[in-house]
Amino acid sequence: MFIQTESTPNPATLKFLPGQTVLETGTADFPSADSAGPSPLASRIYGVNGVDGVFFGNDFVTVTKADAVEWDHIKPAILGAIMEHYQSGQPVMDDGGTPASSGHAEHSGEDAEVVGQIKQLLDTRVRPAVAQDGGDITFHGFERGVVYLHMQGACAGCPSSTLTLKMGIENLLRHYIPEVTEVRPVAV
Repeated sequence: MFIQTESTPNPATLKFLPGQTVLETGTADFPSADSAGPSPLASRIYGVNGVDGVFFGNDFVTVTKADAVEWDHIKPAILGAIMEHYQSGQPVMDDGGTPASSGHAEHSGEDAEVVGQIKQLLDTRVRPAVAQDGGDITFHGFERGVVYLHMQGACAGCPSSTLTLKMGIENLLRHYIPEVTEVRPVAV
């Protein structure tokens, strides 16, 4: 098994490509070791000292390191943990731990049509591009023209995330959906 790695715009996060499907649908975010319980793979990666976050996409795993740790010191152990997991035959997610297919928060009410447009633009234009950088952005809410988005994986804590939100996503949404006036990040 050969696992490729790619840098991301977030210097604290690396993208690992195991060459096979990680998740069939959706994404899964494990911001702490305590949250890794539903995933044998995330638990194994958190077994490496210095791991600060784990995120799964369709064909990638992104790992965020602690500030005090150098990639040269933990990257080989992370590669080993991923390889051991796939060789063990264990599932990536235990039963019942399958992520939601869209990852977006539910929204109903008078803005339901606008929210549907927002989610469609996020799914078709934004999320594929963000996945290339090892992250994901999901809809969290819409209130009085403000779209609230949750950033995960390499996007969470990325130095360029504010620029991405304001100059990229906000401009895109405002262009196609006049009801959108602003985009703000949320921490979940």
